[in-house]
Amino acid sequence: MSFISVLFALLLEQARPLQRGNSIHAAMRSWVRWCSRSFDAGKPQHGWLAWGFAVTVPAVLALLIFWLLDRFIGWPLAVVWSALVLYASLGFRQFSFHFTQIRDALVNDDATTARTLLANWQQVDAETLPDQELVGRVIEYSVLAAHRHVFGVLAWFSILAAFGFGPAGAVLYRLAEFVARYWRHQSLHHLQPVSSTLQEHARTAWAWMDWLPARMTAVGFAVVGNFEEAIDGWRRYAVVPDVDQDGLVLAATAGAVNIHLSGMAAGSTAQAGSPSGLSDAQDQPRRPTPELAHLAIVVGLVWRTVVMWIVLLALLTLARLLG
Repeated sequence: MSFISVLFALLLEQARPLQRGNSIHAAMRSWVRWCSRSFDAGKPQHGWLAWGFAVTVPAVLALLIFWLLDRFIGWPLAVVWSALVLYASLGFRQFSFHFTQIRDALVNDDATTARTLLANWQQVDAETLPDQELVGRVIEYSVLAAHRHVFGVLAWFSILAAFGFGPAGAVLYRLAEFVARYWRHQSLHHLQPVSSTLQEHARTAWAWMDWLPARMTAVGFAVVGNFEEAIDGWRRYAVVPDVDQDGLVLAATAGAVNIHLSGMAAGSTAQAGSPSGLSDAQDQPRRPTPELAHLAIVVGLVWRTVVMWIVLLALLTLARLLG
Protein backbone atom coordinates (compact mmCIF):
# COMPACT_ATOMS: atom_id res chain seq x y z
CA MET A 1 0.00 0.00 0.00
CA SER A 2 2.91 2.37 0.68
CA PHE A 3 4.06 2.19 -2.93
CA ILE A 4 0.58 3.05 -4.27
CA SER A 5 0.22 5.95 -1.84
CA VAL A 6 3.65 7.39 -2.67
CA LEU A 7 3.17 7.04 -6.42
CA PHE A 8 -0.29 8.63 -6.34
CA ALA A 9 0.91 11.48 -4.09
CA LEU A 10 3.90 12.28 -6.31
CA LEU A 11 1.77 12.26 -9.46
CA LEU A 12 -0.84 14.49 -7.83
CA GLU A 13 1.84 16.83 -6.53
CA GLN A 14 3.31 17.19 -10.01
CA ALA A 15 -0.10 17.76 -11.61
CA ARG A 16 -1.65 20.05 -8.97
CA PRO A 17 1.04 21.37 -6.62
CA LEU A 18 -0.14 23.19 -3.52
CA GLN A 19 0.37 26.92 -3.86
CA ARG A 20 1.87 29.19 -1.23
CA GLY A 21 -0.75 30.35 1.26
CA ASN A 22 -3.01 27.35 0.65
CA SER A 23 -5.64 26.48 3.24
CA ILE A 24 -3.82 23.37 4.49
CA HIS A 25 -0.60 25.21 5.30
CA ALA A 26 -2.57 28.17 6.70
CA ALA A 27 -4.36 25.80 9.08
CA MET A 28 -1.03 24.27 10.07
CA ARG A 29 0.43 27.70 10.89
CA SER A 30 -2.66 28.62 12.92
CA TRP A 31 -2.44 25.36 14.86
CA VAL A 32 1.25 25.84 15.64
CA ARG A 33 0.67 29.44 16.74
CA TRP A 34 -2.18 28.32 19.02
CA CYS A 35 0.02 25.66 20.62
CA SER A 36 2.83 28.10 21.39
CA ARG A 37 0.41 30.73 22.75
CA SER A 38 -1.42 28.18 24.91
CA PHE A 39 1.46 26.14 26.35
CA ASP A 40 4.68 28.13 26.06
CA ALA A 41 5.39 29.50 29.55
CA GLY A 42 9.18 29.42 29.27
CA LYS A 43 9.81 26.30 31.39
CA PRO A 44 11.24 23.04 29.97
CA GLN A 45 8.08 21.01 30.64
CA HIS A 46 5.96 23.65 28.94
CA GLY A 47 8.25 23.62 25.90
CA TRP A 48 7.90 19.88 25.43
CA LEU A 49 4.15 20.14 26.00
CA ALA A 50 3.80 22.79 23.29
CA TRP A 51 5.97 20.78 20.89
CA GLY A 52 4.08 17.56 21.66
CA PHE A 53 0.70 19.10 20.96
CA ALA A 54 1.86 20.90 17.82
CA VAL A 55 3.49 17.83 16.25
CA THR A 56 1.91 14.67 17.64
CA VAL A 57 -1.79 15.63 17.75
CA PRO A 58 -2.09 16.05 13.92
CA ALA A 59 -0.06 12.86 13.42
CA VAL A 60 -2.35 10.89 15.76
CA LEU A 61 -5.40 12.34 14.03
CA ALA A 62 -4.07 11.24 10.62
CA LEU A 63 -3.38 7.78 12.06
CA LEU A 64 -6.85 7.41 13.59
CA ILE A 65 -8.54 8.32 10.31
CA PHE A 66 -6.32 5.79 8.52
CA TRP A 67 -7.19 3.02 10.97
CA LEU A 68 -10.93 3.79 10.83
CA LEU A 69 -10.95 3.77 7.03
CA ASP A 70 -8.91 0.57 6.87
CA ARG A 71 -11.02 -1.29 9.42
CA PHE A 72 -14.57 -0.18 8.71
CA ILE A 73 -14.60 0.83 5.03
CA GLY A 74 -11.70 -0.88 3.29
CA TRP A 75 -8.03 -0.58 2.48
CA PRO A 76 -8.50 1.30 -0.85
CA LEU A 77 -9.85 4.37 0.96
CA ALA A 78 -7.07 4.04 3.55
CA VAL A 79 -4.55 4.13 0.70
CA VAL A 80 -6.24 7.22 -0.75
CA TRP A 81 -6.12 8.92 2.66
CA SER A 82 -2.39 8.14 2.99
CA ALA A 83 -1.79 9.54 -0.48
CA LEU A 84 -3.67 12.74 0.34
CA VAL A 85 -1.71 13.22 3.58
CA LEU A 86 1.52 12.64 1.67
CA TYR A 87 0.37 15.11 -0.96
CA ALA A 88 -0.09 17.76 1.74
CA SER A 89 3.24 16.88 3.38
CA LEU A 90 5.42 16.76 0.27
CA GLY A 91 6.65 19.96 -1.31
CA PHE A 92 8.59 18.98 -4.42
CA ARG A 93 7.13 21.63 -6.70
CA GLN A 94 7.13 24.27 -3.96
CA PHE A 95 10.92 24.45 -3.83
CA SER A 96 11.55 23.45 -7.46
CA PHE A 97 9.63 26.58 -8.51
CA HIS A 98 12.19 28.78 -6.74
CA PHE A 99 15.06 26.72 -8.10
CA THR A 100 13.78 27.08 -11.66
CA GLN A 101 13.41 30.86 -11.35
CA ILE A 102 16.95 31.26 -10.00
CA ARG A 103 18.39 28.93 -12.64
CA ASP A 104 16.67 30.85 -15.44
CA ALA A 105 18.06 34.12 -14.09
CA LEU A 106 21.57 32.66 -14.01
CA VAL A 107 21.19 31.29 -17.54
CA ASN A 108 20.31 34.84 -18.66
CA ASP A 109 23.42 36.20 -16.87
CA ASP A 110 21.22 38.11 -14.43
CA ALA A 111 23.04 37.47 -11.18
CA THR A 112 21.32 40.40 -9.46
CA THR A 113 17.87 38.90 -10.00
CA ALA A 114 19.19 35.49 -8.95
CA ARG A 115 20.45 36.96 -5.66
CA THR A 116 17.13 38.67 -5.04
CA LEU A 117 15.20 35.47 -5.71
CA LEU A 118 17.50 33.49 -3.43
CA ALA A 119 17.13 36.09 -0.66
CA ASN A 120 13.33 36.08 -0.94
CA TRP A 121 13.21 32.29 -0.98
CA GLN A 122 15.47 31.57 1.99
CA GLN A 123 15.23 34.90 3.84
CA VAL A 124 19.01 35.35 3.79
CA ASP A 125 21.31 38.19 2.82
CA ALA A 126 22.55 37.37 -0.68
CA GLU A 127 23.40 40.87 -1.94
CA THR A 128 27.10 40.55 -1.12
CA LEU A 129 27.37 36.95 -2.26
CA PRO A 130 30.19 36.63 -4.85
CA ASP A 131 29.25 35.31 -8.27
CA GLN A 132 31.49 32.28 -7.89
CA GLU A 133 29.66 31.25 -4.70
CA LEU A 134 26.12 31.93 -5.89
CA VAL A 135 25.64 28.66 -7.81
CA GLY A 136 27.01 26.65 -4.90
CA ARG A 137 24.65 28.31 -2.45
CA VAL A 138 21.67 27.66 -4.75
CA ILE A 139 22.67 24.00 -4.94
CA GLU A 140 22.98 23.74 -1.17
CA TYR A 141 19.57 25.25 -0.41
CA SER A 142 17.91 23.22 -3.18
CA VAL A 143 19.38 19.91 -2.01
CA LEU A 144 18.40 20.59 1.59
CA ALA A 145 14.89 21.56 0.47
CA ALA A 146 14.63 18.30 -1.49
CA HIS A 147 15.75 16.38 1.58
CA ARG A 148 13.30 18.07 3.97
CA HIS A 149 10.32 18.25 1.63
CA VAL A 150 10.67 14.92 -0.17
CA PHE A 151 13.19 12.35 1.00
CA GLY A 152 12.82 12.89 4.75
CA VAL A 153 9.03 12.76 4.44
CA LEU A 154 9.22 9.56 2.39
CA ALA A 155 11.65 8.01 4.86
CA TRP A 156 9.46 8.50 7.93
CA PHE A 157 6.31 7.60 6.01
CA SER A 158 7.82 4.35 4.75
CA ILE A 159 9.23 3.33 8.12
CA LEU A 160 6.05 3.87 10.15
CA ALA A 161 3.76 2.62 7.37
CA ALA A 162 5.65 -0.69 7.42
CA PHE A 163 4.51 -1.10 11.05
CA GLY A 164 0.89 -0.20 10.27
CA PHE A 165 0.98 3.47 11.27
CA GLY A 166 -0.19 4.74 7.88
CA PRO A 167 0.72 8.35 7.08
CA ALA A 168 1.62 9.35 10.66
CA GLY A 169 5.34 9.37 9.91
CA ALA A 170 4.98 11.93 7.13
CA VAL A 171 3.04 14.28 9.42
CA LEU A 172 5.50 13.85 12.30
CA TYR A 173 8.53 14.64 10.17
CA ARG A 174 6.98 17.54 8.29
CA LEU A 175 5.68 19.26 11.41
CA ALA A 176 8.91 18.66 13.35
CA GLU A 177 10.81 20.51 10.63
CA PHE A 178 8.18 23.23 10.35
CA VAL A 179 7.95 24.14 14.05
CA ALA A 180 11.74 24.32 14.42
CA ARG A 181 11.89 26.78 11.54
CA TYR A 182 8.61 28.65 12.15
CA TRP A 183 9.04 29.36 15.86
CA ARG A 184 12.54 30.71 15.26
CA HIS A 185 11.23 32.92 12.44
CA GLN A 186 8.38 34.21 14.60
CA SER A 187 10.73 35.06 17.44
CA LEU A 188 13.32 36.79 15.26
CA HIS A 189 10.76 38.99 13.54
CA HIS A 190 8.83 39.71 16.77
CA LEU A 191 5.57 38.60 15.20
CA GLN A 192 4.92 36.38 18.20
CA PRO A 193 7.21 35.96 21.22
CA VAL A 194 8.50 32.39 21.47
CA SER A 195 10.61 31.40 24.45
CA SER A 196 14.18 30.29 23.96
CA THR A 197 13.28 27.06 25.77
CA LEU A 198 10.62 26.17 23.22
CA GLN A 199 12.94 27.03 20.33
CA GLU A 200 15.69 24.86 21.81
CA HIS A 201 13.33 21.93 22.35
CA ALA A 202 12.07 22.25 18.78
CA ARG A 203 15.65 22.24 17.42
CA THR A 204 16.58 19.25 19.57
CA ALA A 205 13.52 17.27 18.52
CA TRP A 206 14.16 18.12 14.87
CA ALA A 207 17.74 16.86 15.15
CA TRP A 208 16.43 13.57 16.53
CA MET A 209 13.77 13.27 13.84
CA ASP A 210 16.21 14.03 11.02
CA TRP A 211 19.05 11.76 12.17
CA LEU A 212 17.97 8.67 10.22
CA PRO A 213 16.40 10.41 7.17
CA ALA A 214 19.57 12.46 6.62
CA ARG A 215 21.63 9.29 6.42
CA MET A 216 19.09 7.62 4.15
CA THR A 217 19.23 10.63 1.82
CA ALA A 218 23.03 10.54 1.86
CA VAL A 219 23.04 6.85 0.99
CA GLY A 220 20.52 7.47 -1.80
CA PHE A 221 22.70 10.20 -3.32
CA ALA A 222 25.70 7.89 -3.07
CA VAL A 223 23.89 5.04 -4.84
CA VAL A 224 22.68 7.16 -7.77
CA GLY A 225 25.78 9.38 -7.91
CA ASN A 226 29.50 8.87 -7.40
CA PHE A 227 29.34 6.29 -4.63
CA GLU A 228 32.98 6.29 -3.53
CA GLU A 229 33.30 10.08 -3.42
CA ALA A 230 29.94 10.49 -1.63
CA ILE A 231 30.88 8.01 1.07
CA ASP A 232 34.34 9.58 1.36
CA GLY A 233 32.77 13.03 1.80
CA TRP A 234 30.44 11.59 4.45
CA ARG A 235 33.38 9.98 6.25
CA ARG A 236 35.44 13.18 6.22
CA TYR A 237 32.54 15.27 7.47
CA ALA A 238 31.70 12.83 10.28
CA VAL A 239 34.98 13.62 12.09
CA VAL A 240 34.65 17.44 12.16
CA PRO A 241 33.30 19.17 15.30
CA ASP A 242 29.61 20.05 15.59
CA VAL A 243 28.35 17.62 12.95
CA ASP A 244 24.76 18.31 11.91
CA GLN A 245 22.38 16.48 9.60
CA ASP A 246 22.31 19.17 6.92
CA GLY A 247 26.07 19.18 6.65
CA LEU A 248 26.09 15.41 6.28
CA VAL A 249 23.60 15.59 3.40
CA LEU A 250 25.66 18.31 1.70
CA ALA A 251 28.89 16.37 2.19
CA ALA A 252 27.37 13.37 0.43
CA THR A 253 25.97 15.63 -2.30
CA ALA A 254 29.36 17.24 -2.92
CA GLY A 255 30.94 13.83 -3.33
CA ALA A 256 28.13 12.39 -5.44
CA VAL A 257 28.37 15.29 -7.91
CA ASN A 258 32.12 15.92 -7.40
CA ILE A 259 31.90 19.63 -6.52
CA HIS A 260 33.05 21.78 -3.63
CA LEU A 261 30.30 23.07 -1.33
CA SER A 262 30.96 25.51 1.49
CA GLY A 263 28.19 24.18 3.72
CA MET A 264 26.98 27.68 4.62
CA ALA A 265 23.35 26.61 4.08
CA ALA A 266 23.68 23.75 6.58
CA GLY A 267 21.88 24.20 9.86
CA SER A 268 19.45 26.70 8.36
CA THR A 269 16.56 25.28 10.36
CA ALA A 270 18.29 26.25 13.56
CA GLN A 271 20.57 29.05 12.50
CA ALA A 272 20.49 30.27 8.93
CA GLY A 273 23.82 30.41 7.20
CA SER A 274 25.87 28.98 10.05
CA PRO A 275 29.11 27.28 8.98
CA SER A 276 28.94 23.52 9.25
CA GLY A 277 32.58 22.54 8.97
CA LEU A 278 31.90 21.13 5.51
CA SER A 279 34.73 23.10 3.91
CA ASP A 280 37.20 21.69 6.42
CA ALA A 281 35.95 18.20 5.68
CA GLN A 282 36.52 18.65 1.93
CA ASP A 283 39.90 20.33 1.93
CA GLN A 284 41.60 17.11 0.79
CA PRO A 285 41.07 16.69 -2.08
CA ARG A 286 39.78 20.08 -3.26
CA ARG A 287 36.88 19.61 -5.65
CA PRO A 288 35.87 21.92 -8.53
CA THR A 289 33.85 25.04 -7.78
CA PRO A 290 30.15 24.67 -8.77
CA GLU A 291 29.27 26.04 -12.18
CA LEU A 292 25.99 26.62 -13.98
CA ALA A 293 26.12 23.19 -15.63
CA HIS A 294 26.14 21.56 -12.19
CA LEU A 295 22.57 22.73 -11.57
CA ALA A 296 21.29 20.28 -14.19
CA ILE A 297 23.48 17.54 -12.70
CA VAL A 298 22.00 18.11 -9.25
CA VAL A 299 18.47 18.02 -10.69
CA GLY A 300 19.30 14.66 -12.26
CA LEU A 301 20.70 13.43 -8.93
CA VAL A 302 17.48 14.34 -7.11
CA TRP A 303 15.20 12.77 -9.72
CA ARG A 304 17.24 9.56 -9.85
CA THR A 305 16.92 9.33 -6.07
CA VAL A 306 13.14 9.79 -6.32
CA VAL A 307 12.97 6.97 -8.89
CA MET A 308 15.14 4.81 -6.63
CA TRP A 309 12.69 5.36 -3.76
CA ILE A 310 9.73 4.41 -5.95
CA VAL A 311 11.43 1.27 -7.25
CA LEU A 312 12.49 0.24 -3.75
CA LEU A 313 8.96 0.67 -2.38
CA ALA A 314 7.57 -1.24 -5.36
CA LEU A 315 9.93 -4.15 -4.68
CA LEU A 316 9.10 -4.18 -0.98
CA THR A 317 5.37 -4.13 -1.75
CA LEU A 318 5.76 -6.98 -4.25
CA ALA A 319 7.79 -9.02 -1.76
CA ARG A 320 5.14 -8.48 0.90
CA LEU A 321 2.34 -9.58 -1.45
CA LEU A 322 4.25 -12.68 -2.58
CA GLY A 323 5.32 -13.52 0.96
